[in-house]
Amino acid sequence: MRRILAIAFVSGVILAGIAGYLLWRDFERVLAAPLSVGARPYRLVVDRGVPFRQIADRLAGDGVIANALYLRFAARARGLQRRIQAGEYDVRPGMSSHELFDMLVNGRVVQHAFTIVEGWRFADLRRALADAPALEHTPGDWSDDEIMAALGRPGVPAEGRFMPDTYHYLLGTRDLDLLERAARALDATLAHLWDERDPGLPLNSPDEVLVLASIVEKETAVAAERAQIAGVFVRRLQRGMRLQTDPTVIYGLGERFDGNLRRVDLAQYTPYNTYQREGLPPTPIALPGAAAIEAVVHPAGGEALYFVARGDGSHHFSATLTDHNRAVSRFQLGAGADR
Repeated sequence: MRRILAIAFVSGVILAGIAGYLLWRDFERVLAAPLSVGARPYRLVVDRGVPFRQIADRLAGDGVIANALYLRFAARARGLQRRIQAGEYDVRPGMSSHELFDMLVNGRVVQHAFTIVEGWRFADLRRALADAPALEHTPGDWSDDEIMAALGRPGVPAEGRFMPDTYHYLLGTRDLDLLERAARALDATLAHLWDERDPGLPLNSPDEVLVLASIVEKETAVAAERAQIAGVFVRRLQRGMRLQTDPTVIYGLGERFDGNLRRVDLAQYTPYNTYQREGLPPTPIALPGAAAIEAVVHPAGGEALYFVARGDGSHHFSATLTDHNRAVSRFQLGAGADR
């Protein structure tokens, strides 16, 4: 009888060992297998303080993992439950549960990108921010002045004050924080280039550089022309000539501009109509990039005082009004206005 019991006991131990081994193999197979993610990443948001049990149940409920119990056991066995970091994660195709743990523990969260485009107006920037995902948005009814005050810059016009660039941010970042980064980047770039400016410029402050840079930004999309156009405007300012630049007139018209600039618009006075007033407009008219600012502090030399669009995105430059009028007739068939 004792022998039978001993055999039964040993057999039970062996069977239990085999069962345990098979279970462990299945456990490891499941954890090493690719998660059930489609062609696009599965977005997982882990809130601060949420129990890992809820994360595993959510993944199982969405069909990403086959067995929430396995994932919970693995996290407990490895002491990972309290090391999971909050944030937004992309579970990518082909990723295993082991790689998922590694991502969650090391906090490799999704980084969103937001690009501020050279030549945007602040209104364009605000609209793009309102559509940007994962940001904590400022109330839409805030005025530009309220936004600048919230950024610690009361009384500073918002136009032109944010550096065009691509900024990365995490889920829950405030749009004000992103704007603050862009404003500081603009301040640093402007201060650096102002300190390195050419001598003799007819510009009395970094703010005036910013205003002229915004005009250069709107006048050409050809990088090689920026310094040439800046040179034209610098020489005009030095000689007391009006800038006579269409983008400032368009900015002054605001919502009244319908896409077609007419002679009557050039004759209408606004603080931004550089056909009607001397000097620079009161504020920037767009967001200039670093290249436009650099062009203003290092303008190209020469005698050109005029330029006209060729129709291919580039410009023809002239030193005299007579030559300019010929260029207008050649490139715009008499439709252009003197600059």
